Amino acid sequence: MSNQKYPKIYAFIDSQNLNLGTSKDISHMGKVIYHGWKLDMGSFHRYLTDKLRVSKAFLFLGYIKKNEGMYKKFRQYGYNIIFKPTVRGQGGKPKGNIDAELVLYSSAILFKEFDKGIFVSGDGDFHCLYKFMGEKNKLESILIPNRYTQSKLLEEFEPYKRQLFYDRNLLKKK
Repeated sequence: MSNQKYPKIYAFIDSQNLNLGTSKDISHMGKVIYHGWKLDMGSFHRYLTDKLRVSKAFLFLGYIKKNEGMYKKFRQYGYNIIFKPTVRGQGGKPKGNIDAELVLYSSAILFKEFDKGIFVSGDGDFHCLYKFMGEKNKLESILIPNRYTQSKLLEEFEPYKRQLFYDRNLLKKK
């Protein structure tokens, strides 16, 4: 840990999981059990820095040229953007699976720079990363965008989990 009053905390954000997890309605047996909401990315960055004491927030995205204006806005909010090239998936939609980049940056490239990590994703693919970070005493918390779509693999991390849904009034686009 560094010689400062508070630990240096970095946030590692799975942008696709965050976006879909907050915005999509979830239905069960024909009834909506979760109403999606539009996340304000500027408010989310302030939430990370003010409420959770994050000093750097890394947003992992698949790169799409036509979204340059959005990327510029994210940088203005204060995000550090890590891009992955995209490929066309089924139906021709761009796909940029960022899991490997998020794991590499947090566990190798930036590992020595931060004391604690906050991870934004309910994806079970990060189970091994969360386990590693916990063993290294670097896991601060896991922000779950949607409690209905989080992986069962994350059950063992219950003490670290924080549901974004409960803070949606602070984070919703007005």
